[in-house]
Amino acid sequence: MRALEDVSFTAPAGEITCLLGASGCGKSTLLGLAAGLLRVQQGEIALGGEVLADSAHNPAPEARPVGLVFQDGALFPHMTLRANVAFGLPRERRGEADGWLAKVGLAGMGTRYPHELSGGQQQRAALARAMAPGPQVLLMDEPFASVDIVLRRSLRRECRILLREAGSTVVLVTHDPSEALDVADRIAVMEAGRIVQFGTPQELHESPATASVGAIFSGAQVIAGRWTEEGLDTPFGLWPLASVGGALPDAPLLDLLVQADRLVPVPDMRGGRVRDVHPLGARSRVLLDGADGAAVTVETAMTVDPAKHYSVLPDPESVRAFART
Repeated sequence: MRALEDVSFTAPAGEITCLLGASGCGKSTLLGLAAGLLRVQQGEIALGGEVLADSAHNPAPEARPVGLVFQDGALFPHMTLRANVAFGLPRERRGEADGWLAKVGLAGMGTRYPHELSGGQQQRAALARAMAPGPQVLLMDEPFASVDIVLRRSLRRECRILLREAGSTVVLVTHDPSEALDVADRIAVMEAGRIVQFGTPQELHESPATASVGAIFSGAQVIAGRWTEEGLDTPFGLWPLASVGGALPDAPLLDLLVQADRLVPVPDMRGGRVRDVHPLGARSRVLLDGADGAAVTVETAMTVDPAKHYSVLPDPESVRAFART
């Protein structure tokens, strides 16, 4: 089984490119190949128009012009912050360590040890250590995952500004769509070892290539549908063509993308079973279980009886349809 299949993309110089996908999709494998932590078995990795690594030539990580930032920071616990940052610098440049600590908001903390810092401060120090040598490429693997959720957003936005000012090419791995939107100039969405779409956040939001990409960036959900003579058959009832609106792909099986608040529950003994009703003030969030193990969430101001079954109908023009692959 191949971890990656026909993967190709370009991370523009001076921009932040994000590899986004669920666990096991291949994003960390791809980062490991670029870093030299894994051997390239087929294909090549180029930097600045020159081949950096291929199946016949795999330089070690220390022989590549790249910086690495891991999820846990990976600071040397027995070294001060100043020594950590200076570790990868030539002797004549080690005096720059305090300046880099100041750039990441750790001014005056050079004599502290990693265990004396918060998680966010440790990640700032790890970023300073990776950036200090001036790498052409900075590779970051889930760098904010271990940071307190309250501080995560502010830290990643601060890091985005710092990374853009440094002018390095940055490739960042994450499974969190909100993180990708917060920091990335371009996003490669990965599924099962492939890149299913590569583009700017705006392009992915406005023109998703698949229903799954659309769901990631619009907050919508995917409902399976198939053509019948009466309309679209879904696990939550039949959708007449008039209720869908817009152009539909000419394919027998479809993935239908729709927002929870654009679905209308309709009492129907043949419909889905109510699993949960969660009041949200003037509206309620309703979870329905449908045929074949499907589930759908509806947000509605209507009163829903937990003892009844419901089908759902979309508001006209609210559905985006994709041919199922």
